[in-house]
Amino acid sequence: MARTPTFWKPGTSAPQQGVGLSLERASEGSEGAGTCITYNTNLSLSISQQKQRLPIFQHRNEILYLLENYRTLVIVGETGSGKTTQIPQYLHEAGWTANNFVVGVTQPRRVAVTTVAMRVAEERGTMLGGEVGYSIRFDDCSDKESTRIKFLTDGMLVREIMRDPLLSCYSVLMLDEAHERTLYTDIITGLLKKVQKKREDLHIIISSATLDAELFKRFFETNTTGDKTKDTATILSIEGRLFDVDIYYVKSPVPDYVRVTIDTVVAIHKEEPQGDILAFLTGQEEVETVCTRLREYAERINKKQQLMVLPLYGGLPPREQLKVFHRTPPNTRKVVIATNLAETSITIAGIVYVIDCGFVKLRTFSAKNAIESLVVVPISQSSANQRSGRAGRLRSGRSYRLYTEESYNALEKATPPEIQRSNLASVILHLKALGIDNVLRFNFISPPSAAAMMRGLELLYALEALDDSCQLTPLLGRQIAEFPLHPMFAKMLLVSDQFGCSEEILSIAAMLQVQNVFLSPTRRKADATNAQRKLSVYEGDHLTLLNVYRGFVHADKTPQFCQKYYLSYKALMHADSIREQLKKLLRRFNIRMISSEENSLPVQMCITAGFFANAARLHYTGEYRSIRGDFSLLIHPSSVLFKEAPPQWVVYNEVVQTANMYMRDVTVIKPEWLHQLAPHFYDFGTEREVAEAKRMKFTPNTDED
Repeated sequence: MARTPTFWKPGTSAPQQGVGLSLERASEGSEGAGTCITYNTNLSLSISQQKQRLPIFQHRNEILYLLENYRTLVIVGETGSGKTTQIPQYLHEAGWTANNFVVGVTQPRRVAVTTVAMRVAEERGTMLGGEVGYSIRFDDCSDKESTRIKFLTDGMLVREIMRDPLLSCYSVLMLDEAHERTLYTDIITGLLKKVQKKREDLHIIISSATLDAELFKRFFETNTTGDKTKDTATILSIEGRLFDVDIYYVKSPVPDYVRVTIDTVVAIHKEEPQGDILAFLTGQEEVETVCTRLREYAERINKKQQLMVLPLYGGLPPREQLKVFHRTPPNTRKVVIATNLAETSITIAGIVYVIDCGFVKLRTFSAKNAIESLVVVPISQSSANQRSGRAGRLRSGRSYRLYTEESYNALEKATPPEIQRSNLASVILHLKALGIDNVLRFNFISPPSAAAMMRGLELLYALEALDDSCQLTPLLGRQIAEFPLHPMFAKMLLVSDQFGCSEEILSIAAMLQVQNVFLSPTRRKADATNAQRKLSVYEGDHLTLLNVYRGFVHADKTPQFCQKYYLSYKALMHADSIREQLKKLLRRFNIRMISSEENSLPVQMCITAGFFANAARLHYTGEYRSIRGDFSLLIHPSSVLFKEAPPQWVVYNEVVQTANMYMRDVTVIKPEWLHQLAPHFYDFGTEREVAEAKRMKFTPNTDED
């Protein structure tokens, strides 16, 4: 292992040597100052006694009083104060769930929804799915009759609004972790403001550890008289975290945060007292790399205290995600390697040490060239503080930041709202389905650009979800809006019977909802590559995924098949479960289940019908050029087409941007399909023919290239 970087605490002049890492303590009053490794003395107490020791408990009566007197309450409380788990229970106990009303709590991430619901059910002494329930995509664990406290993702709440525009079953809705400003959180805030105009009895709580409280208060305030006694929104600040967290920075920038993360975990394990570790990285590949390296290290060491290394990222099957919350075995240190999925809301018991790489992978959309990509960028100060707070939930802890204090001070205060950096097709579709015709005038808390809105409208029109009057098309548009997938996926599925390949497209769509299907063990990469190549097809990644799923089903879904071809059995079983749920949706829409058998052309055409906007052709320079925008693209190294003779024309699912822009999930197509399947989006023919067609206002003959 390389030499561990020197960490230090602001406010001191020289590093102190100790515990294998060069550390410095913060001066009194500096950020996170506190005593490390003070174990939670409350663990021996009953759940009721633990709840009373949370900082939020002192404000219980104040919260209930303010909610009675104001329609909107903005709560700002530090990480670990107990907002998420306790406030819904206070409301339930105070009678807000009487007369069959429900208290709803939204979270940006699915894993936060399930884990918080499990914790609250445990505190209430009830079975999950009864008094306390949850709802996430492809998994509803709640009961209409008995559930009184319901946790759900913000996306699921939007879908509930589509079924019940006035949210008549809810008395209070709590938008938790609102500082993340996800796409659906911003939609919900705008929708709830409209709902409150019709329902004076609906109360809203906006909650976060780091939040621009005044922004939300102004947004929901309806009093325009100037008389403060008539205000309808107010702010409550809750001071104090239950346990302190000491913050340490590196003395100089690190060249490779992935390697330094590994080195820091090893150094902590060698020298620091008992306590679990949580390390933040940017994506699945980095997480899996670090997990593999640390497991190899764990096999070599011969110590009484062993390492249990666990990954945590969005594409991991739910059952695997929940492993990080299990109790750590005796004489074992748990190490969780996670993306920003673990940044908010969830509490992983036993975490004492946090390692923060300082970066995050964000989805961004360029309205100029209509490209949506995943980009690694520095985190915001808000995110940095949230990450550090993971170490102070159940005991005092330490946070090691793999960047300098100067770098922290130069970070943005908060991450830009997702609605200002996203493809807005899904947003527009849902607003249209809710009867909001003039989406440009919708009351967004942070309005997106007009150019981004126009791009979204353009795509939906080309997908035939909108008509010439910019209204939802009676059949296809409304069906796409009801699908819990991106409009491109939904269109591909809904037209699949027209191409005679609905069975195949169903399998492909389900496989694309899970990640990490292909395994690549560090010591057997060549064997894995050779085995997986036997399942690959030249038509591209989508057809390869179909081939994998078919082989899995043909082998009776046995683990032996996965072992032979280095595939993830759990990921394939998760895909199989998602396929069944999508199949039920298609049947509800009367989509016939048809198979194209061994003919791949209908499958390729159906994929093109959904993803025609993401088309590229091979340039003479050897790279690809997008059809719309003419920007440079490369095939991602994970693609089965990466080392093959490059096809002339392709469509892709998404772009990942690092030093270059890479297409992921690529399928080979024929160029004439683009005009044939999306005539509103593409002209076809020679440049002279296209120019003449535009002048004469007719489309050139598609029989010529």
